Amino acid sequence: MSRNIFIITILSSIVILMNSCGTGDNNQNQQVNDTTSAKKLTVTERLNQYAVIPLTSDLSKLSEKDKEMLSLLINACKIMDEIFWMQAYGIKDSLYASLKNPEEAKLCDINYGPWDRLNSNEPFLESFSKKPIGAGFYPSDIKYLPFIDMKFEDKLSMYTVVKRSEDGSLYTQPYHIAYKEQLEKAAELLKKAAKISDNKDFAKFLNLRAESLLNDDYYTSEMFWMDMESNNIDIIIGPVESEEDRFINTKTAYEAFILIKDQEWSNKLKDYSSMVPEIKNQLPLDELYKNQIVFTKTNIGVYDAIFYSGYANAGAKNISINHPKDGRILMEKGSKKMQFKNAMKAKFDKILQPISNILISEAERKNIKFDAFFINNVNYEIADAIVVKTTVNNKGPVKEALKDYYPTINSLKADILNLYIISKLHEKGVIKEVELLDNYVIFMSNILRSVRFGATYSQGSSNIICFNVLQEMQAFTRDEKTGTYSVNLEKMKSSIEKFSVEVMRILAEGDYTAAKEIIESKGNMLPTLQEDLKRISSAGIPIDITFEQGEQVLGLTK
Repeated sequence: MSRNIFIITILSSIVILMNSCGTGDNNQNQQVNDTTSAKKLTVTERLNQYAVIPLTSDLSKLSEKDKEMLSLLINACKIMDEIFWMQAYGIKDSLYASLKNPEEAKLCDINYGPWDRLNSNEPFLESFSKKPIGAGFYPSDIKYLPFIDMKFEDKLSMYTVVKRSEDGSLYTQPYHIAYKEQLEKAAELLKKAAKISDNKDFAKFLNLRAESLLNDDYYTSEMFWMDMESNNIDIIIGPVESEEDRFINTKTAYEAFILIKDQEWSNKLKDYSSMVPEIKNQLPLDELYKNQIVFTKTNIGVYDAIFYSGYANAGAKNISINHPKDGRILMEKGSKKMQFKNAMKAKFDKILQPISNILISEAERKNIKFDAFFINNVNYEIADAIVVKTTVNNKGPVKEALKDYYPTINSLKADILNLYIISKLHEKGVIKEVELLDNYVIFMSNILRSVRFGATYSQGSSNIICFNVLQEMQAFTRDEKTGTYSVNLEKMKSSIEKFSVEVMRILAEGDYTAAKEIIESKGNMLPTLQEDLKRISSAGIPIDITFEQGEQVLGLTK
């Protein structure tokens, strides 16, 4: 069987499964269902699910050249918006001409089209039906068998669109041709920014990235980007994520982030990461198991995000990213995990704090601190980089042994190891900004925030499992009179260690039966929690954030 036929056979099975189960879209940014609400929302109610945040950062340490360069980079990022509109919807002018009021326009701005990304992409305008499964990457009436029959080998490429000719036949067009006008403008802006930059490495990267936009070859620029360390300004720009393509889940959407590095916190994370091997050895596991636990190549940094565009700006907003996605680069150099401190602060202020004021006991609300929320989030990335690749009992790779349960168990591993690592960092005196109880209470609050979205994606499912298991272990309790939750410090600490060991055992042994049992028995939201979450919805607490951003917000306009 040739490689192409093999790939097509696999894709055929995937697409049949996706079509039999709906859209098959389980990405958090695309499908964030508030499980407490079933009615069809009005445009105003949908807008109220977002808190509007000015996206700013302290730019006082930047030179005038840097600020001039930022303006050019922002304009390049705005062009990613133009391209993503074409990929997510099409030509937007006719859409906006049909809108009845500014509220509809604002909601279209947020969603890059008339489909609500926080509510399973359901249409919020009466004149629109379901979103095409292939978005703007394929003809809206694309069917699987005609796609398979196409003779173009690059139809599976991440960087081609599929179009229909006048005679009805399908053909491919490379991104750099399909979006030629926009990409040439963006590349020119990057080259102008490179001439201004005082950082030679960053200037070289901008020139390499400009070439990538013009030829769809991102390997060279991303390999160079992985080695950059001296730049305090950074940019992610180009086609990255594939979740917008729900037909084959292959075509990548254009997006961009502009970032300002927080050097102090980035250095602290290096200190945290350096302790992981010692902490791993403290797990009460047999040495055979410990030997299968590895810390993957990763570089974790802290930034303020000062501009989002394209796919990155659509619907729910990321507070961190893991880049690049190219498997070749991941094998050779690993990845960079980038944490956005200002975006985290916005979600803390507008979402987590209000939820805590409702569901956390009054005595422990003093423990709701942003520094604890931030530390929990950045340590999650450290825990996520800890993997068990091969089973200890000759079942082969863990992914293959656990099959469809692997994503949830792996996400559960990151949830619980995060807390275990934080506990040990406190014991060693490495974390000085907050108390251990602060981290535990914040974890509880964040679980209550996250489980609003149900189990439609692996992290949502793992959050519910974590909640149910720790509640059963009495790591926290619920006051029936007030409907609020309190953490038991010592029981939480011992429960975290016990549960960490069990999750790592499931991974190391590839225990499919145990994975199935824990997901099926602990992966459902209990009625009491469902009622508690209804109180959050009735309080009108936003689900996510959206931004006021750009040169004027950053004070770059003269």
